[in-house]
Amino acid sequence: MMGPAHSLSGAAAWLGVGAAAAAAGHPMPWPVLVVGALISAGAALAPDLDHKSATISRAFGPVSRTLCEIVDKLSHAVYKATRMRGDSTRNGGHRTLTHTWAWAVLIGAGASGAAFTGGRWAVLGILFVHLVLAVEGLLWRAARVSSDVLVWLLGATSAWILAGILDQPGNGSDWLFTDPGQEYLWLGLPIVLGALIHDIGDALTVSGCPILWPIPVGRKRWYPIGPPKAMRFKAGSWVEIKVLMPVFMVLGGVGAAFAMNVI
Repeated sequence: MMGPAHSLSGAAAWLGVGAAAAAAGHPMPWPVLVVGALISAGAALAPDLDHKSATISRAFGPVSRTLCEIVDKLSHAVYKATRMRGDSTRNGGHRTLTHTWAWAVLIGAGASGAAFTGGRWAVLGILFVHLVLAVEGLLWRAARVSSDVLVWLLGATSAWILAGILDQPGNGSDWLFTDPGQEYLWLGLPIVLGALIHDIGDALTVSGCPILWPIPVGRKRWYPIGPPKAMRFKAGSWVEIKVLMPVFMVLGGVGAAFAMNVI
């Protein structure tokens, strides 16, 4: 799928988690619901860091472009080192390592660890990166015609404001992990969710997605999971734009309404 659909699906997924938490009698504070949805929307773009033409590769200028090249080479190396006889030969690393459940968990755990050990500046950094990506994904057309610096300023300002709101008592810095010193450990959860939702979205396209790696399926370790071929579609096709994106918007709205006890 393309960037806007990925981001919408990520946000909708976290709002759905908020609705489920409310139904279970453990509603999220509204800042956690909002910040989590934005982080998940941004994280839903992150697996494409292995593709030089992806939104994330240009989101942070030379830094993200260089990181994209490194991740592409790393992914390709891991693919070659772990592929089985049934796996095809590849020339690049796109839709390999960063499109797996293992990568999603690793990145989410890393973010939680950084928030736990790095304090406020680490939290601000995590928020900044994912809020910039959320702007790039959710406001794709507007972000494309605006200056990168303006998008970065919006991300930095939003990160500072939202962190300040979360720090207020009862607003969710200690959501789910309530012991002293465990503030913001939950930040890794929407990152994991966003990455997995990205992978599921890509699995619906014609190429499928090796979500289960390193678990082998048959003679392949990089088996492209997906529905029957007749149910798949091309990235950016009318199915994605005219069907899936409106569905994500509706599901996100319904999830938010349930999470906030509006309905």
